[in-house]
Amino acid sequence: MESSKIAIDNVSLPSLGIGTWSWGDRLFWGYGSDYGETEVARAFETAVANGATFFDTAEVYGLGESERLLGRFLKRTSQPVQIATKYFPLPWRFNRQAVADTLTDSLKRLQVEQVALYQVHMPFSFLMSQHTLMAALAQEVKRGRILSVGVSNYSASQMQSAYDLLAQYDVPLAVNQVRYSLLTRTIEQNGILELARKLNIKILAYSPLDQGLLTGKYTPENREKVQGARKIDPKFSTAGLSKIEPVISNLQQLAEKYAKTPAQIALNWLMAQENVIPIPGAKNAQQAQDNAGAMGWKLSAEDAEQLSLISLKQ
Repeated sequence: MESSKIAIDNVSLPSLGIGTWSWGDRLFWGYGSDYGETEVARAFETAVANGATFFDTAEVYGLGESERLLGRFLKRTSQPVQIATKYFPLPWRFNRQAVADTLTDSLKRLQVEQVALYQVHMPFSFLMSQHTLMAALAQEVKRGRILSVGVSNYSASQMQSAYDLLAQYDVPLAVNQVRYSLLTRTIEQNGILELARKLNIKILAYSPLDQGLLTGKYTPENREKVQGARKIDPKFSTAGLSKIEPVISNLQQLAEKYAKTPAQIALNWLMAQENVIPIPGAKNAQQAQDNAGAMGWKLSAEDAEQLSLISLKQ
């Protein structure tokens, strides 16, 4: 399989990971309704079997249930698996010990002694300064409980500040996890992608299929398939779905050309962007299989450029 390296040399990640927000989340994704532990366990097994051995979770996903599920699944495989999780800067977390205690709780739920990547979920600064937060994260790298440090949803200036603060402890900033897809390309205009490339910071692209829009599953004619919170999202309205039809049509044409699915084309386009690792979700084995099928091949430069130009018009 293709491999992408993040900033620390001893951490090597596959070119695509799996996001696990939906694992245990009842409020947005409806975990426990039409899917549950059996289905996500099969998603885990299928992903690992197909080389997608990097899983991104967070303490707030399902109020810790996502981490607990991953912890159980890890015990069932002999394959090396890399885990990334996140620290949420809640208002009452105001000193270094809070970071250490939060990480301890995540490691217990995951049933591991170390994670490949530990990220700050949001760039909030309530009672704890970014200086204190980055110092605490650097200390955990020195302790060996995390191999690399990342941030999530940080602007270009916030990312630069985190990079500079960590550099004081000789710890690189490995990633910035942000929303990025063919339909959500803000980081190309606001300086995040450019700075990440300059500083050798990987972009972890969450929602790389725009919550299913890029799979081709949803069209103006079959909008009744839209479930959950997406029903009130204007992008899933009849007008919203009509607007993106040129992108979906191009994805379907390329899917036929490459004998792939539209989702695999959309994910491969992201992988073709320098410094980007997409982390699509997977609630079942079929979705995990589909995600993994985006690895091991490449869109031609011409096809990637055409798709890029069409999506920019939306």
